[in-house]
Amino acid sequence: MNADWGNGQTRIEAAKEILAKHVDSLSGSANLEIALRVYGHQSPITATYQDCNDTKLEIPFAPNNYELVKNKIKTIRAKGTTPIARSLEAAAGDFPDTKARNIIILITDGIEACDNDPCVIAKKLHDKNIGITPFVIGLGLDLSYLEKFKCIGSYTEAESKNAFKNVLKAVTTKVLINTTTQININDINGAPSETDVTMFLYKSGTSELLYTFTHTMNRYGNPDTLVIDPDKKYDLVVNTIPRIEKKDITLRKNTHNVIEIDGPQGYIRTRFTNSNKDYPIKVRVMQQGKSQTIHVQDMNSTEKYIVGKYQVEILCLPRIYQEVEVSQSGTTNIDIPAPGKFRYRNSKHMDAQIFIQDEKGFWQWVYNIDPKSLGGMIDLQPGSYRVVYRQKNLFSSAYTFERNFRILSNKTTTVNF
Repeated sequence: MNADWGNGQTRIEAAKEILAKHVDSLSGSANLEIALRVYGHQSPITATYQDCNDTKLEIPFAPNNYELVKNKIKTIRAKGTTPIARSLEAAAGDFPDTKARNIIILITDGIEACDNDPCVIAKKLHDKNIGITPFVIGLGLDLSYLEKFKCIGSYTEAESKNAFKNVLKAVTTKVLINTTTQININDINGAPSETDVTMFLYKSGTSELLYTFTHTMNRYGNPDTLVIDPDKKYDLVVNTIPRIEKKDITLRKNTHNVIEIDGPQGYIRTRFTNSNKDYPIKVRVMQQGKSQTIHVQDMNSTEKYIVGKYQVEILCLPRIYQEVEVSQSGTTNIDIPAPGKFRYRNSKHMDAQIFIQDEKGFWQWVYNIDPKSLGGMIDLQPGSYRVVYRQKNLFSSAYTFERNFRILSNKTTTVNF
């Protein structure tokens, strides 16, 4: 606990600061009594000795003892070893009423250092029908060590001071409210496999944002458990592309709630088939039958979309339009040839337009050359082109001229007018 935790504070100093403030925030909570047991704070550990009995109930359970607990926390010094099992066993006897909901919050930065096994003690208490529910908060612990606490109860890592503050608040809220929630973003088969997306929970029917979460799977591959206020109704927004919503969500108190929302997703990958470098071309994506742009994706990129049909407009010259379908966990490719460059030079200003010959032999408009420009460079898709132009100082349509040229991928074609 004496290891540095940033900002010039050790873990014990940071933990004491946050814990004292948190105890203060609990003051006045209905039907709540707290106590404080500390271990490893009385007998210094040496090279030849560690006191495995160094655990003490410093402040017993009592109504309105928050100030006593808070003041005691401020005086604690980390000196000794880590007798978790003995402290856990002793803590079971600290509770004055076995009929109450008895909760232990164990805060540690180390694993069991003495000869007892916390799992054995946890089973022993269970066999005696001692109804305690430990929550373990590991301060800066290697996550593999936290697995050792699985047999004791719910455990959470806190790898920084701010993380400890948030975890402590979440655990306490879970204890007091006893209401938890998970949000299942279901794939096409109804399995909650979709994740890693931002979720907003608004007060139902309003724009008041109450919670923001990045959807996460826990280390067992299940949607993470959240603690949110069950006294409110919510509108859920999951920020997929396009976003999905669920309105008027009500939570049931004192139980675990599961919010189900369908969000099956796959991928659109945009690629040049033959490019030797990057070109700054983007792809506009719309849902089929709708004109609203839901995303503008770069070429040579992959993005995740809700399963369904889409219309895409590739913002190259000339424009390319395609219809694509996204399937569950699949990747739909949008492939186009790399463009080439059209370099033009003109001695006088001119009115000029560029056309491309389509598959049926017709000429389709592509681009208007800037009449104020005497030269420039344009990226064009491969194909047969024609420039139709007239110098601006010649006031007769008879002075209309044409120049044909061809564009090849990754090549530069130069035309002088």
